[in-house]
Amino acid sequence: MYRRLTDTIYYHLKSVTWELGTAYQNETPDQLEATEIPASKWAIFEVRGAMPDAIQKAWQQIFSEWFPSSSYEHAGTPELEVYLDGDATKEDYYSEIWIPVK
Repeated sequence: MYRRLTDTIYYHLKSVTWELGTAYQNETPDQLEATEIPASKWAIFEVRGAMPDAIQKAWQQIFSEWFPSSSYEHAGTPELEVYLDGDATKEDYYSEIWIPVK
C-alpha cells in the first residue's frame, strides 16, 4: 500500500495517526512511501450510511459492543477503512471497516 497523507489528530485527548493509501504493486514513486500490511485474520464490518456519521457510529459500536462480547482481540496492526465509489453523502452509501484480530 502506498501512503501519501499522514496526520495525527487528537480525539478525546488520545492521538490518532491516520494514513491515506491505495493498493499498488509497482515501484514506489519518490514522493510516496510504501507500507506493508501484514497478513491477518480480519473482522470485516459493513457500514451503510452517509459519511462521516455512519463510519463514526460503526467504530463506536465495534469497540463498545462487538469487542467486549466477542472472543477476539485486536491484533495490534493497522485497521482499514474501505471506501467504494459512490456518493458518500447518501444514506445508502456502502463502506467497510477491516480490523485485524487474533
